Amino acid sequence: ALIATTDFFMPIVDDPYDFGRIAATNALSDIYAMGGRPILALALVGMPINVLPHETIARILEGGASVCAAAGIPIAGGHSIDSVEPIYGLAAMGIAHPARIKRNDAARAGDVLILGKPLGVGILSAALKQDRLDAAGYQAMIDATTRLNTPGTALADLPGVHAMTDVTGFGLLGHTLELCRGAGLHAHLHYADLPWLPGVPALAEAGIRTGASGRNWRACQDATALDPGLPELARTLLCDPQTSGGLLVACAADAADEILALFREAGFGEAAAIGHLAAGAAGASIA
Repeated sequence: ALIATTDFFMPIVDDPYDFGRIAATNALSDIYAMGGRPILALALVGMPINVLPHETIARILEGGASVCAAAGIPIAGGHSIDSVEPIYGLAAMGIAHPARIKRNDAARAGDVLILGKPLGVGILSAALKQDRLDAAGYQAMIDATTRLNTPGTALADLPGVHAMTDVTGFGLLGHTLELCRGAGLHAHLHYADLPWLPGVPALAEAGIRTGASGRNWRACQDATALDPGLPELARTLLCDPQTSGGLLVACAADAADEILALFREAGFGEAAAIGHLAAGAAGASIA
């Protein structure tokens, strides 16, 4: 079966090459999250051509092309417009066996939830904008957001994998609730098991956060129960919007070790089991 997705956004970093890489990785993630294998992409480009130097625009395109080359696919064309703000992304196409396409509404009671990448991209990008992110933090953010979610293709072949999505703008909590609502299940997340990018909790403690995290919490709060012993910043961290975030996998409990091993062999050393799904009202409890 042919699958297609479209994704583009404005810069979250200043370096044009890194912006292109992040945008392309983010766009291809939807293909991997369905268990597909990308086959080609079309570039979607909107640039203020009389403001931004052509060399800068070229670097954005080069960054995106480098990610597509790493994914083994061509950029077969695209579309460009003159826009007020720089926008870049891809329309991506992939293939998957019709019987093995993974959806975000097919999880089962008893499934373990596995997260492929550490969280905190939104907080690190906010720190960058405030000039409060050091070189190591920036590199950690770039490493995470430009790491293709390639394990998704292999995960589609495992019968123990029941549902998948990727964690992006709605944060971990928002995308977990998508899984729950689709399957009519309740998620039990273990806060202490959540993986964070370096320095993220400390930056959140210092008051760095995005406006989107508050909006995400307001959208999730009615379906969410937080343990009263959790820190106040748990809301911010759980709802931190991710760019090019990790895969969120719902799998049979006896398949969890194999799936974690697959992630780690692919270079996702921070992949972690973060909770489970159970019968109950669609929603999430975090303890």
